[in-house]
Amino acid sequence: MNDVRGIQDGEGTAAGPAPGDARHDVHAPAARDADPLADPALDGVELRHLRGFLAVAEERSFTHAADRLRTGQPALTRAVRALETALGVRLLDRTTRRVALTDAGRRLYADLAPLLPRLAAALRSPAGPAVLRLGFTSLLPTACHALIADFRAATGAGVGLVRRDSPLAGLETGESDVAVLRGEVPREAGLRTVLLLTEPRVAAVPRAAAPGGLAHRRVLDWAELAELPLVVNTVAGTTRPELWPAGRRPQLACTAGNFDEWLEAVAAGHGVGVAPEPVAERHPHPGIRYVRLKNAPPVPVHLALPARDAHPLAARFLTLSGAPRR
Repeated sequence: MNDVRGIQDGEGTAAGPAPGDARHDVHAPAARDADPLADPALDGVELRHLRGFLAVAEERSFTHAADRLRTGQPALTRAVRALETALGVRLLDRTTRRVALTDAGRRLYADLAPLLPRLAAALRSPAGPAVLRLGFTSLLPTACHALIADFRAATGAGVGLVRRDSPLAGLETGESDVAVLRGEVPREAGLRTVLLLTEPRVAAVPRAAAPGGLAHRRVLDWAELAELPLVVNTVAGTTRPELWPAGRRPQLACTAGNFDEWLEAVAAGHGVGVAPEPVAERHPHPGIRYVRLKNAPPVPVHLALPARDAHPLAARFLTLSGAPRR
């Protein structure tokens, strides 16, 4: 290799031409032409290493991550260690009881989580038609059925449904390309949104142990709920005490991390829940009676996509939504 370089430089040794030599200016590659992937730190990194790290970071457990990836725990451990060795940093703090991300691990996860699903989609796309992943939380609005049909007819692309119990329905992790989000969307989320529709709220009342005969009421006023203990879904729910005026807010009875936990907490009599009206139609429960609410603020339902680097078809999906549908 040295002999070849010496001949190209016009020298008989491995040393290049002296600084200022005109031949050096002509033949040396420009810095801007350097391969951005020609980084020694990337040479030992494999896709399985990245998938393994991502799974452990999300599961906070090598055992659960190995089950998710359908691999052995020793192989997963070796993959993560190989990634740490290649990058020269510790990504995870491991003890006998827990696994935690280091600062470097958190930074890598934040960058990697949205990129790896997109890489997988890019590698699959030459083999078949495009698929847009539509994220949602507890239920998909009926209005989306017609919208999905319109999208398929207009683009020829498929739509894959992705349910995630997370505030942004998988957009934050790259698991969905466009999502249905109920409630107000945080400005700092970095999303482009369009209002699809609004939904009335209903009260979910336990059939047993409901205070004041609530289970037999036909209608409740929004203000009455301020006197009752409230069960709140803190991850994907749309109702929190802050919706009531300050000084006149319900007491927080308990919280739930997903829809099913919320439903069972209400049925168990921990408190009263509030949900969008479609929940009453599509999630009946023997331990719960849904009661109509008056004077309750409606639930806004948005379609959302990342403001930057969105799936090429995601904006088309929003455009086809047109006027609010029901």
